Amino acid sequence: MADATRIQIPAELERKMDEAIARYPSEHRRSAAMPLLHLGQEHFGFIGDEAIFWIAEKLGLQPINILEVVTFYPMFRQHPAGKTHIRICRTLSCAMAGGLEVMENLCANLGIQRPNDGEEMHNPIAVSADGTYSVEFVECLASCHTAPVCMIGEQLHEKINPKSAADLVKEGRSPVRPTIGGGLETAAPLSWPPHPLEHRLVYKNIGRPDWTSDIDCYLRDGGYEQLKQALTLSRDDIVNKVKNSGLRGRGGAGFSCGLKWSFIKPDEKRPVYLICNADESEPGTFKDRYIIHEDPHQLLEGMLISCYALNARTAYIYIRGEFPEGAKILERAIEEARQHNFLGKNILGSGFDVEFYVHRGAGAYICGEETGLIESLEGKRGYPRIKPPYFPAVLGLYMCPTIVNNVETLCNIKHIIAMGGAEYARLGRPNNTGTRVLCVSGDVQRPGYFEVEVGAVTMGQLIHEMAGGLRPGRKLKAVIPGGSSAKVLRADERLKLKERQTDGSTIERELSIDDIPMDFDSLTAAGSMAGSGGVIVLDDSRDMVWALNNINKFYAHESCGQCTPCREGSLWMQKITDRMLRGGGVVEDPKTLKTIGDNIAGRTICAFGEACAWPTQSFVEKFPEEFATRAQKAIPPPLPPEYTSEELIEEESIPTVPMARDPGWEKAGAKGTI
Repeated sequence: MADATRIQIPAELERKMDEAIARYPSEHRRSAAMPLLHLGQEHFGFIGDEAIFWIAEKLGLQPINILEVVTFYPMFRQHPAGKTHIRICRTLSCAMAGGLEVMENLCANLGIQRPNDGEEMHNPIAVSADGTYSVEFVECLASCHTAPVCMIGEQLHEKINPKSAADLVKEGRSPVRPTIGGGLETAAPLSWPPHPLEHRLVYKNIGRPDWTSDIDCYLRDGGYEQLKQALTLSRDDIVNKVKNSGLRGRGGAGFSCGLKWSFIKPDEKRPVYLICNADESEPGTFKDRYIIHEDPHQLLEGMLISCYALNARTAYIYIRGEFPEGAKILERAIEEARQHNFLGKNILGSGFDVEFYVHRGAGAYICGEETGLIESLEGKRGYPRIKPPYFPAVLGLYMCPTIVNNVETLCNIKHIIAMGGAEYARLGRPNNTGTRVLCVSGDVQRPGYFEVEVGAVTMGQLIHEMAGGLRPGRKLKAVIPGGSSAKVLRADERLKLKERQTDGSTIERELSIDDIPMDFDSLTAAGSMAGSGGVIVLDDSRDMVWALNNINKFYAHESCGQCTPCREGSLWMQKITDRMLRGGGVVEDPKTLKTIGDNIAGRTICAFGEACAWPTQSFVEKFPEEFATRAQKAIPPPLPPEYTSEELIEEESIPTVPMARDPGWEKAGAKGTI
């Protein structure tokens, strides 16, 4: 057993840790576990046994309570990395743009033994022999439109040229991809001017050349005027405005924001908490990043109005661990707001007290699920809670009423106060009101973000006009319209959608996917979903088995492991698509994939089960010919009963086929994987 007294914690580091602990109720010190682990890792480079014991003692916990956190979150490491650590994104948009080649070339040039492909993709950090460099594959870094991307230390590098990726490290600059014409994208912007089809509300300041993220700039532009207006209204008035606006959550589920708020009892005696979900980690999505980096006070103002309406005196911003710069920007913005009396005691003389704190995650996608996020904020593994009874508005953070809203959702609150609920509802379409930010990545010429009235543009307009269309000579093959968990739509399919008319009647129209309005209800009727607004475009050069395999790796890695169907099924689906790509697919594989997906969806505690099942179900259904081509080997006859799995693993003569009585087994060289 390690001796907690052997580690030396510098006085300045302990002071920072004490400040972090003070951000949480004294009876819930465990919430400070992740902040302390971040501070410890930043100082020592990793979390050793001594640090685990020291932090446990500091928080009055058992060492196992800290160890379970360290081993759950991918960003925490128990062994040193290289002096320069590189995280390379491997999810779909980056993989399509050459992210895997970035890894290969970096390893080759830096003298690092490259991590294995397949199921070992995420295995340990690979360190150079001299300890100077280390690399690892990580999941989506929320900059899909500038793919491929990586992080060196805390700095994000975008539009990397895979062929000269080593220059990224050795020369300290970010090499860019060649253009289609052969030149370099030295002049290519990371964002584009607003398109004529856009209606920028939340994004009105994003990309403005005269705009800065400080409070003085925000105040000159009329910032915090809506907060002042809201403080003159009753709480019921604000909640009713949000209800009347028809605002639906922009984080993925599309639930009514006003309805969620109304679950908080006006005479609630327990503390009420607001949590801003800034854990933007759905592959294909990168809208919240820009709000946090470029317009943080808009988010804070929306949160302040929300806290006043809900009588919430404490709010936490749960931000992705992969957004270190965003966390610093928010910390600065919070301090600026406090200096102007927008935060703290008796804000603007209203008698209302409220405090905001930033809480960093550590690389777990499951913490985007609201109850998993709450568990994580409480200093535990991000295991989602069962609903009922644990609806956050009833039993949320510290078993108190809690509202969890997404970044974009909260920003809309200030605009609803400015416009009024009824006027805001005029934007968009009935039941699909307001504006929302759509993120387009993949095989288009102008990937980026676009804020539009909900349903005012079609998918065809978004792809072919706003995002510049496909690459020369290529045709559209498929679209994932709402982040990687949304069901894929095939380019040549025809869809029958029912539309409600102004007189209340309903008509049915047959549409191509180009004609589908980009709103919640239309995409649901088309068999997919609007989700997080992450639109991933695939052209006719893409192998759909490869694309699904990439998505399957993501969900197999990100499953929290709490529910058996999800834990086992997500990995099983990945292993089958691994096998198909290596040429070992058997004729039953497509059917097996769909069956596994069918037996995950609807059988798990949270919606992660659907998130990992829907891609497999839809890819296999929409592209049966490609999956059949990759699955042509015959199914072997049943094996003699005297054989066991252990004997087969060591038996060199057994052919590379799945075991009949255990379809999850396959032989890989002289070893098998189950």
